[in-house]
Amino acid sequence: MAVRAIGKHRLYHRPVTLQPVLQSVREEEILTEEEHEKWQEGWVKYQDAVYAYNEEILTFLIMGIDKLEDVKEAEGGTDGGQADALFLVVLNPKDKSIRVVAINRNTMTDVDIYDNNGEYESTVKAQIAIQHGFGDGMERSCEYQEKAVGNLFYQLPIHGYAAVNMSAISTINDVVGGVDVTIPEDLAGFNEEFVEGRTLHLMGENAFWYVKYRDTDTFGSADMRLDRQKQYLTGFIDVAKQAVHKEPSVAIDLYQAVKPQMITDVSLDEVAYLAPILAEYSYDAEGFYTLPGETVMGEQYEEFYPDEDAMFEMILEVFYEKVQ
Repeated sequence: MAVRAIGKHRLYHRPVTLQPVLQSVREEEILTEEEHEKWQEGWVKYQDAVYAYNEEILTFLIMGIDKLEDVKEAEGGTDGGQADALFLVVLNPKDKSIRVVAINRNTMTDVDIYDNNGEYESTVKAQIAIQHGFGDGMERSCEYQEKAVGNLFYQLPIHGYAAVNMSAISTINDVVGGVDVTIPEDLAGFNEEFVEGRTLHLMGENAFWYVKYRDTDTFGSADMRLDRQKQYLTGFIDVAKQAVHKEPSVAIDLYQAVKPQMITDVSLDEVAYLAPILAEYSYDAEGFYTLPGETVMGEQYEEFYPDEDAMFEMILEVFYEKVQ
């Protein structure tokens, strides 16, 4: 209990920012006299309702890094590896829910550029996935990526991160006993078992390739892979919750199993706090959000542009609550 209490304290006191910085009142909104009198800093009025950031929420950034070996320091300052998978996992103690926000790896946003010596050069609009590459492939890269995601979500507080090399997918999958999926698109040309409409129990290398593979010659392949990752992650959360409910130490086993291929600022005492409560939290596919927007072809690579209004509404729905 003491270890869990320490873990909880650390998690809630880690973020540098206290809440997102959203526009409080849009031009089309008008505050009533009562709202003027009771208005508090950080509140947001949208479509005649007032919202406040839910300060009890815990938000974690999960990164899948395009590397196939154990974690090690990158030789150059630009070889940290791209974050091919980006998810925000949101835990809400008030309704005991888990929500997941998927971020397209091609999302165009502010990316900080550093040279091989780690010196800052400039900030440019680029695919968010490349931000992790400008660093040491370890803590520094993760901090850069966390900053980029936090900024994209209007200075969203992030309570912890975990960057897992893609090669760890098989290990993570097998620790919880594998995941069932129904193949959404015909991938038989890549793997004869991945036939559209077929239901498979993924184990080992099949889990790895199902989550990792995309045909870079096909436009929108990152979007299609994100759909598969969404499907897989939904199934994984269900299986993992069941496993932790039966035996809470599974969370510690998972943490230790992937440690050689993972960089995280979530400590073992924080895992000890999170594991028991996760088993009590509810999750379903409706709690999985995809950053809304459009993919277009840039000069060289695909570019994804978020729909600002839809993103604003999603942030209010996931991270805020109505003020009564």
